[in-house]
Amino acid sequence: MSKADNMLLILWLLQSRKQMTAQQLSEELEIHIRTVYRYIDALCASGVPIIADSGHNGGYQLLNDFIEVPLFFNADEQKALVHAAKFAIEAGYPYGNTLDQAVTKLKRYSNEAQREAIDRHAKGFDVIPPSFNHSLQPVFQEIEGAVAAGRTLSMLYQKEGAPSSQSRTIDPYGLIYWMGKWYIVGFCHLRGAVRSFRVDRMQACTITDKSFERPHQFEVRTFFLNNLLPSKAPENELVVIRIKGHEQTLKDVGQHWFLAHTEVKWEDDGITFKIDKKSATGYLPYILLQYGKSIYVLEPQSVKERLVAIASDLHHYYQNNLLP
Repeated sequence: MSKADNMLLILWLLQSRKQMTAQQLSEELEIHIRTVYRYIDALCASGVPIIADSGHNGGYQLLNDFIEVPLFFNADEQKALVHAAKFAIEAGYPYGNTLDQAVTKLKRYSNEAQREAIDRHAKGFDVIPPSFNHSLQPVFQEIEGAVAAGRTLSMLYQKEGAPSSQSRTIDPYGLIYWMGKWYIVGFCHLRGAVRSFRVDRMQACTITDKSFERPHQFEVRTFFLNNLLPSKAPENELVVIRIKGHEQTLKDVGQHWFLAHTEVKWEDDGITFKIDKKSATGYLPYILLQYGKSIYVLEPQSVKERLVAIASDLHHYYQNNLLP
């Protein structure tokens, strides 16, 4: 066990048992008594108010005011940390092993009742992760390190639909997790603009010696969402969409991420919202198709015609065995 771990354990023992002798601490930690003295001196030097009483009933104890300070997480905090760790690891967090070590350390400094409670809550909480290639962990860590250090990345990237990978140089501004996938957002030297790249399409990644400065007010989340959500067009350029259908399905449509910045209004048997013309006949029909016959577009006619065109094209594709 490291010096820091032993010193933390001494604090926990003094807090939970009120008073202990150097010999008792030595036996509990399985270290030499002289090492206990050194650790006590180091804790006192760092400002921890440890009182040493000599005599038959003597020993070390913490000042009462310090005992009341929460050195460790309470039960709810422990539960939240364990749940968050499980979620992050299953989502492909690049430092999963380190996170596991942190949870192990959390349990180590908990008493038996606390450990049992942690295990009960951990067993009752699970995550079904999206498919994630864990061989990408080293690439993930390279990216995260480059983001923190402000270093340019050189990578091989397989763009969707491209016959082969392409060399790219980017200044990584940050990582973002979206819909079961990890993305890196940064300035692409090839395109001369900020772009986003899916991490699972990166075939190789190297940190270069070149440094960069991230734009002061740039927000990865804002940039990423602005490139996904419909543009905020003027009122006269918006199209009114009216849809009726099953109540629960309409709720799902209204809560879809694509409509996050759109006001969805409920009517007697349907919903109404406004989006820009390009999105109305572009991405929206593909979203609506997944709900099948549980919804029906009342207007506009342009969206209905686009739905018919997409469905007809798909029907023709499969009917004639048109392989890609």
